[in-house]
Parts: sequence; structure tokens; C-alpha cells
Amino acid sequence: MKSKDWLAFILLGTIWGSSFLWIKIAVQEVGPALLVALRLLFGVLTLLVVALFTRPEWPRRRQVWLSLALLGIINNAIPYSLISWGEQYIDSSVAAVLNSTTPLFTMIIAHRFLTDDRMTSRRIFSLLMGFAGVFILLSKDLTAGFHGSLAGQLAVLLASVSYAISSVFARRTTKGLDQTIQAIVPLIGADVLMWSLASAVDAPITLPAIRLTWVAILWLGVMGTGLAFLLYFYLLHSVGPTRTALVTYVFPLVAVILGVVFLNESLDWQLAAGAVLIIASVVLVNRRR
Repeated sequence: MKSKDWLAFILLGTIWGSSFLWIKIAVQEVGPALLVALRLLFGVLTLLVVALFTRPEWPRRRQVWLSLALLGIINNAIPYSLISWGEQYIDSSVAAVLNSTTPLFTMIIAHRFLTDDRMTSRRIFSLLMGFAGVFILLSKDLTAGFHGSLAGQLAVLLASVSYAISSVFARRTTKGLDQTIQAIVPLIGADVLMWSLASAVDAPITLPAIRLTWVAILWLGVMGTGLAFLLYFYLLHSVGPTRTALVTYVFPLVAVILGVVFLNESLDWQLAAGAVLIIASVVLVNRRR
């Protein structure tokens, strides 16, 4: 990757890695649906400001709008909601480690739908290693039933699958569109859906009263959604979906440090061993021969 790509990659990994901390803080006061609706709203407002300066050419074809709206559902509404719900029951550091499985799911889906990203024996071995890490993470909760932390971990894994699907879908459908348009139109569609869901799930809607909750929401909206998706779509078309998905293995490093320091989260052997296996598998699958 070029130096510009590396800068965007590191910045995106840091922003999204710290987002797990802010989600954990925000869900202490607001429900997942309302949190995601507010996050997307501030993300849209941020990108509208960017659009005022860049003046992008908006899509004219209905098919493009529908594709971008679908992208917003699978890349924003679904995974944001699953991770926010899951972090009600699990530590932010565990959520970040589980979310770092996204490149593994991306590899499986890309093999089916992209002609230049096929499975190899090395990738299959890496895949098995990564899911061994996931099993270790889940092992201490497998006997606790579906409720609680196990359900939270499974929700984050489903979010990773949704991210993987969306990255391949975006690569196939958004090529040639302005970077700001690629970011803002899916967020608009996702936010409309999430406000409808929040009105039904969290009714009556009550806005947060704690100042720190607003700080968390603003960070998630402005940085974790608005700026982050400008970086994401830049990387997606600059280095491809598989390499872009690698940004998720920056998450555990950032999230574990922040979770232990600011939230007093524990660092047990399952978390450490699971993180090592997952990250090693992602590095191995993308290592040059």
C-alpha cells in the first residue's frame, strides 16, 4: 500500500477501534436502536457539511439509490444494531476481538462473488485458525445458556458477517461513484430505517440526560461514522475489500487498551489467546508468499 493508504488505514483502525469504548458507555443510558439512529444522524450531518464543500454529483439513476440504500442496511443499520445490543452484555474489548473476524468472513464471501479473490489451502488453514480463536473466546460462556454474554458475542459475530457481505457488495456496486456519495447515501437510508425502529422499540423516545453519553454519541456519529466512512470507501477502491477488511485487526489492540484502562475490563487468558489466534489468522491469510 502507498503511504497515503497506510495513513488512512491506521486512522480508520484507531477511530473504529475506539468506537467500542464509546458504544459501551452510550448503551448504559440509551437503547441500541436509539443509539444507532442518533449515531447515523450525526454521521449524515457531518457528511452533508463535507458535501457542501466538495459538491459531489448525486446519482440520477433509481437503481443506484436502491443499491446504496441496501448497502446502508447491511453495512450500517444491521451491524451497528447488533454490536450495540451485544455490548450490553459483553466487554468492549471482547466485541472488538470478535469483530476482527470480519476479514475471515469476507474471504469466504469474496471467493464466491469476486473472481480475483479465491480460496487456497493457506487461506483455509487461516480460516480454521481464526475460528479456533472465536471458539476459545466463546468457550467460557458456552455452558451459560443462550442469554447473557454468549448471546452478546453471537450478535457481534453476526455483525461481522454483515460487514463482510457489505464490503463485497460495495466493491461490486459503488465503483465510479463519488466517495462522499458512497458514504452519505447509505447512511441516509439506514438512518430512516433506524428512526422507524427506534420509534417502535424505544417508545417513548427519551434523549440522553448525561453529558458523557452525548460525547459518546457525537464521537460515534462525527468520527466513527462520518469521517470513518470517507476513509473506508477510499480504501475499499484503493486497496480492495480484503485488505480494507484487515483494518479490523487493529480494533483489538485499541479496544483492549481502552477497555482495561477506562472501563476496568478484565484481560483473561481466553481474551488474549482468542485475540492472538484471530489476528494471526488474518495476517497469515493476507501475507505475501
